[in-house]
Amino acid sequence: MGYAVIVVDGYINSYIFRNNNRSNNTFHRIYIFTSVSPQTHVHIHHPMEKIRHKMVAVNGINMHVAELGTGPTILFIHGFPELWYTWRHQILYLASHGYHAVALDLRGYGDTTGAPTSDPTKFTTLHVVGDLVALINTVAAPGEDKVFVVGHDWGAIIAWALCLYRPDKVKALVNMSVAFQPRDPNTKPVEAYREIYGNDYYVVRFQETGEIEGEFAVYGTERVLNAFFNYRKPAPLFLPKGNGLGISPDDPIIVPSWMTKEDLEYYTGKFEKTGFTGGLNYYRALDLNWELTGPWTEAKVSVPVKFIVGDLDLTYNSVGGKDYIESGEFKKDVPLLEDVIILEGVAHFLHEEKPEEINKHIHQFFEQFSI
Repeated sequence: MGYAVIVVDGYINSYIFRNNNRSNNTFHRIYIFTSVSPQTHVHIHHPMEKIRHKMVAVNGINMHVAELGTGPTILFIHGFPELWYTWRHQILYLASHGYHAVALDLRGYGDTTGAPTSDPTKFTTLHVVGDLVALINTVAAPGEDKVFVVGHDWGAIIAWALCLYRPDKVKALVNMSVAFQPRDPNTKPVEAYREIYGNDYYVVRFQETGEIEGEFAVYGTERVLNAFFNYRKPAPLFLPKGNGLGISPDDPIIVPSWMTKEDLEYYTGKFEKTGFTGGLNYYRALDLNWELTGPWTEAKVSVPVKFIVGDLDLTYNSVGGKDYIESGEFKKDVPLLEDVIILEGVAHFLHEEKPEEINKHIHQFFEQFSI
């Protein structure tokens, strides 16, 4: 059983406890009214309360960082629609196993400020990798020239870019869900997606500033986030105009089995504050990324890599996705690809759905470079 803070503050005890009937390792809070003396104070610390939060000035923005532990640094990079919080299980586990775990809110997300969300051109991979290089230079220990990196979804795309642009900063990489995508010198990405999937494909639908945000607003932040977190179809995601998410403002909100209502409330509170535009701008900068990254055409990822994906993940089931990963082409573009793990019956948010498995995969891979 896991424990959290118990504060006897006179008349209310706040207990946070692990529900062992759930498949995840999250905690729940109950309140018990007592007549204990106001002078009585008992503290049993919730592991999440050990995580330190700070703001770091990087590359012209103020980045929110959550960190825990000492030892070699692991940088965790989240995707859409996520936050630093998506790595809560990994932060606690890796910190307890001798690592300095650092998770961030990417520009445009959460408590990170300073990036102009009204301008998608400020959300290229070059901008974001610039943020990360500055962050690494700040949070890494003296003499720690390289760090370990873990990425998921857009965080994986950013991690691939970091390894291409600044391999001198990365000791080894565990990437999840999104495999490396070599630059096609002949076709811009959005044009390619439209040709393959049509105008209802989610990446295409995200292109017009304000349009999808308006549709999301009809259903509310919480329902939209919950719909994304619940997506388990082993197929590309399509969002037809009108109600692409297939939800109703009156539908009950049923969280995934691997998430608690409190987890969803945390995400909802942050996205209600920022909106979705910051995260959507990464999609809106796809073609600009293509224009700016010509020098990296046919470039290889030259750091050791472990790749993990669920067999229900929409990315794994995209056109050509499985073939690229399994045919050997992936290995050609990432010569130091040491392992590919395909988890059966697991969908897109695999590090939250199967935290214990993912924690062990990360730890085992990085341990060989930590000696």
